[in-house]
Amino acid sequence: MAIYSIKDLEKLCGIKAHTLRIWEQRYSLIQPQRTKTNIRYYQDSDLQFLLHIALLNRNGFKISKIAKMSRQEISERVADISEIDIQSDNQLDALTLSMIEMDDSKFNRIINTNINQIGFEETIIKVIYPFLEKLNVLWLTGSIKPIQENFITLLIRQKIIVAIDQLPETKRTGQNFIIYLPEGENDELSLQLMHYLLKKRNFNTINLGKNISVHDLIDAHQICKPDYIYTMVSESYSDQPVKNYVDALSKRFPNCKILLSGYQIATQKIQSDKNIQVLNSLDETVSLLDNLSS
Repeated sequence: MAIYSIKDLEKLCGIKAHTLRIWEQRYSLIQPQRTKTNIRYYQDSDLQFLLHIALLNRNGFKISKIAKMSRQEISERVADISEIDIQSDNQLDALTLSMIEMDDSKFNRIINTNINQIGFEETIIKVIYPFLEKLNVLWLTGSIKPIQENFITLLIRQKIIVAIDQLPETKRTGQNFIIYLPEGENDELSLQLMHYLLKKRNFNTINLGKNISVHDLIDAHQICKPDYIYTMVSESYSDQPVKNYVDALSKRFPNCKILLSGYQIATQKIQSDKNIQVLNSLDETVSLLDNLSS
């Protein structure tokens, strides 16, 4: 059983702590437990219930009306909204619920509804990627458990792999790409997303996976002779200049365009120069790939 602070609930539900306290006092929607030092804490069932309430409230239900509804009625209304409404905020709320409850059926309904209505790439851009950004914040703040993150990332990974496999096998005539994660990096989901975006645009793409050393990259470069090398640096190089690694790539592969993204690249403010190009957002990445493919 997990224990949540009111600040955890604020991050997970998107409702200010001050508002949550008012809801407690005025409508008795939930009653927090208290430690021996009188500090509020909440349990899994409280979190799930508040996520339901927050979703209804954002969809026009007044809190006074929600307070009069039974828990079963609240759950039914949430299920209806999650399945028929593809507004961004609703999708993030519903996906967060599916993660917290470890409900793969709910996750699949949400994602499949989006894919059927707007296609897989738009589902990546408008639903999955914003959810991954939220997931990263929740993980960094300790608001979710590792097992919940593993559960949801595995489901997303499966969707992306299936989507990649379903792309038509045509003769690749575009530029050659190598994509990989350096040693110490583990964000395979973002790498898989990049693989999908490249393959859909008919680029020749070699996905080397994670924990790739510079020596491994040299071997792959000699075999594949890529025009572009793409990587992300988010978890490693937090205690040392990432510029040293970037400079090494630039020197080793002078005839390749090096595309970089990730938290450390952004926060350490790596500049785009010589054969280095920094991609600061998914929109920027998609725009670059569209320009190259055209």
